Amino acid sequence: MTSHHLRHSHRESHALEHVGWLRAAVLGANDGTLSTASLIVGVASASSGPREMLIAGTAGLVAGALSMAAGEYVSVSSQADLEHADLTRERHELRDDPEGELRELTGIYVKRGLDPMLAAEVARQLTEHDALGAHARDELGLSKAMAARPTQAALASAFSFAVGAAIPLAVAALVPFNHASVAVVTVSVAMLAVLGGLGARTGRAPVIRAVLRVVVLGIAAMLLTIGIGKLFGTTV
Repeated sequence: MTSHHLRHSHRESHALEHVGWLRAAVLGANDGTLSTASLIVGVASASSGPREMLIAGTAGLVAGALSMAAGEYVSVSSQADLEHADLTRERHELRDDPEGELRELTGIYVKRGLDPMLAAEVARQLTEHDALGAHARDELGLSKAMAARPTQAALASAFSFAVGAAIPLAVAALVPFNHASVAVVTVSVAMLAVLGGLGARTGRAPVIRAVLRVVVLGIAAMLLTIGIGKLFGTTV
């Protein structure tokens, strides 16, 4: 088997390669399902009619998706600004004190367990190849896979929130009003369990623990809004 074949026959896929959009998508779908379902059952429990329940659910879907997109964009943009500032500072340091930066990189590799001579050689070769990339990765902990992408995160959050919210809203629209709360809670809990399992599986985390966590918290949130709806009566 040739070395060329070896280089191209072994390609690994890691969850961290998709961590930015994956985190935003899972969070958005969970939030969309839970918040919209809670809003719907809360309004239904206040003895409002089906029209009010559906209006509240639709408003929750639209407002929540826009809010998630805006919040995620601002948050990830701040992260991107910090990354850009760190890279700019590192670029200036490499220009003004290349020898000092080479020693710093060597020290990093020594702390990671390399022999000092080998560490110095590795640092030298990586500096010659891509000095800024080496310092970004090994000194600052930045990489292309983990880089902040505000637009991608915002779109993933908005879309996933809308998809998650559409599930309980569709159930509320299709089921008779008298049975809407039970149906919405049942379907939403199942949806949360699926999302929790998918997120855990993709991230190589324990599935059962993730599912139990999201289901228990989801049920608690929906029961609380049902209680609030019953407590405060018949108007929205």
